[in-house]
Amino acid sequence: MIINKLTASFGKLENDTLELHEGLNVIYAPNESGKSTWCAFIQAMLYGIDSSERMKNGYIPDKLRYAPWSGAPMEGTMELTADRCDITITRRTKTKGAPMKEFSATYTGSNVPVKGLNSANAGEELTGVSKDVFRRSAFIAQGAVSLSGSPELEKRINSIVSTGEEQTSYSEADERLHQWQRKRRYNRRGLLPELEGRMDETRRKLEEMGGSVQSTEELEARLEESKLRCAQLELQVNQARKRQRREALDRLGKGRADLQRCSGKHDEAMTALSQIREELRQDPFGIIEPERLEEEVHAELREMERLKAGAEEKIKPIWPVLCLVFAVLSAALYTNYRHWAFIICAALFCVGALVTLIRYGNFRKNREAMRVQLKKQLKKYGARSASEIEAALIEHRALWERMELAEEEERHWRSAFDNARIVQSTLEESALQELDFSDGDSEAAHLSRELTRTRHHIEKLSQQIAAANGRLAAMGDPLVLASSLSCMKDRYEMICDEYDAISLAIDTLRDANDEIQSRFSPELGRVAASYMSAVTGGRYEDVFINRDFSARVRTSDDVVAREAEYLSAGTLDLMYLAVRLAVCELALPEGERCPLIIDDALVNLDEKRMEQAMELLREISRDRQVILFSCRK
Repeated sequence: MIINKLTASFGKLENDTLELHEGLNVIYAPNESGKSTWCAFIQAMLYGIDSSERMKNGYIPDKLRYAPWSGAPMEGTMELTADRCDITITRRTKTKGAPMKEFSATYTGSNVPVKGLNSANAGEELTGVSKDVFRRSAFIAQGAVSLSGSPELEKRINSIVSTGEEQTSYSEADERLHQWQRKRRYNRRGLLPELEGRMDETRRKLEEMGGSVQSTEELEARLEESKLRCAQLELQVNQARKRQRREALDRLGKGRADLQRCSGKHDEAMTALSQIREELRQDPFGIIEPERLEEEVHAELREMERLKAGAEEKIKPIWPVLCLVFAVLSAALYTNYRHWAFIICAALFCVGALVTLIRYGNFRKNREAMRVQLKKQLKKYGARSASEIEAALIEHRALWERMELAEEEERHWRSAFDNARIVQSTLEESALQELDFSDGDSEAAHLSRELTRTRHHIEKLSQQIAAANGRLAAMGDPLVLASSLSCMKDRYEMICDEYDAISLAIDTLRDANDEIQSRFSPELGRVAASYMSAVTGGRYEDVFINRDFSARVRTSDDVVAREAEYLSAGTLDLMYLAVRLAVCELALPEGERCPLIIDDALVNLDEKRMEQAMELLREISRDRQVILFSCRK
C-alpha cells in the first residue's frame, strides 16, 4: 500500500493537504507545525476514531484532542494505491458524538465503491494487520519508539517464527490458568475460601446448638427474676409518687395562702396611700414637700406683710394746700407791689403744689395695687388672713407625714408580696422537679429510673430468648448439618486437587514458554541486530529481545549485554527503532507492504548516526513506503 495524498480538517489542520510519493518521504517542519497531527490523521483514516474513549487521569481521547480548532467537523480524505488500484477513502462527521464515522471508499476519479471495504475493516484490509499490531510495528509515534508487547502481536510473531498458528499465546494461556487458579483461591476470595467459610460456619452452628438450650434456660430464669423485681418496683413507685404529690400540694397551698395574705395587705396599704394622696391633691398646697413648701410660703407671707403695710399706709394732702396758699399770697403781693420776685415765688409754689398733687395720686394708686395683690395672695391659698395660711401649712405637714407613713407601709407589704411570689415560684419549681418522676432527684424519680432499667432489661432478655429460639429454629437438624459438613469436606478436597493441578499446569506452561522463548527471541533478535549494526556502523552486533519486547544490546567487546538503562538516549532510540523494524519485517504481511510512519524518532541522534539511520531508511524504502516527519533538516 502507498499513500499518495492526504486532505485533513483535523486538530490544527484546516483543510490542509499533504502529497506523498513512493519510497522515502521526509517531511520537515518545526515544532508545533502539525507533524504529530498528520501521523494521528493517517491512523484515524485507516482505523477510525474510538468514540467510546473518555477523559481520565490527564488522558485526552483522540475525539477531543484532535477536534478541529476552527470548530468545523472532523473529516478528511486519503488517496492511496493498493492491489494496483487507486482508492480514495473519505471519513466525515455526521454527529458530534461520533466523529469520522461516515465512511466511503471509492476508486479514485469515480463514484464506484470498493467492495468489502468499510469503516470497521478498512485499516486491517489495507495494512494487513489490526490497529494494535499497526501501532506496535509500522506506526512510530513521537516519544514512543520503545515497544510494548501485546497478545495479538505475540500471536503474529509466533505464527511466523514457530508453528505458523495465530491462535496460541503464552500470555493468554497463562492468564486463563491464573484466572482458573484465582477462581479457586485468590487471597480471601474464591471457591476454597468460600468453602472454608461455610465449613467454619457449619462447625460454629453445631457448637452453638450444643450450648443454646442451656443458655436459653438461664435467660428465662433471669427473666422471671426481673419480672418479680419489676412488680415490686411498680408498687414502690406508685406509693412514692402519691406521697410526693401530697407533700408538694401542701407546700404549694401554704405558699398560696401567704401570697394571698401579702397581696391583701398590699392592696389595703395601696388604698390608704391613694386616699391620703387624694387628700393632698385636694389640699391648697397640693403634693409638694413641706420643706420646700414652707420656704416658698414664708417668703410669700413676708411679701403679704409688706403689701398689707403698704395698703394701710396713709398720707395727708397738706403740702399741696400750703403750696397753693403761698402761691395766692405771692400773687397778691405782686398785685400790690409789682415786684418780679413775687411772680417767681408764685410760679414756684404753683409747681410745687402740682408735683405734690401728682405724688399723692401715685401713692393712692400704689396702695390700691398692693390691696389687690394682697387679695390675690389670700385667694390663692383660700384664706382670709396670714394666720389661716399658717394653720393650713401645719395641716399640710401633718397630712404629708401621714402619706410618708402610708408609703412606707405600702413598700413593706409590696416587698413582702414580692418575696411571697418568689417563694411561691420556688415552691412551684421544686414541686415540678419533685413531680418529675423520670429525671428528678426524688425517691420516686430514682425508683422510676430503676423501674425503666428493669423493664428494658426484661425487654432485652425477651429479645435474647427470642433470638436464641430463632437461631435454634434456623439452624435446623444437627444431623442435617453434620451431613452437609461432610459433603463440603469432600468438595473442598476435590477443589484443592484441582488447584494443585492448575498450579502444576502453570509451572509446566512456564517451562514450555521458556523453551519457545529460545526460538522466539533469537529470530527477532537476529533481524533487529542486523538493523542495529547498520545504524551504528557495526558497533553493536547482538540484540536480545525478551517476551515483553524489552531489549538489550552487546558490542563486539562486551562480555555481557547492556541493559537499556545504561544506554544513551540516541542509542536507546536506535535500539528500539531496530526492534520496530524487525517487528515490521516479521509481523507485517510480505505482499503489499504497508507504509512505515515515523514521527520525530531520530531527534536524539548525532549527525553521523543520523546519516546511518537515514541510509537504512532509504534501503527499507525500496520495498516499503517510508514517511518520516522530522524537525531536523
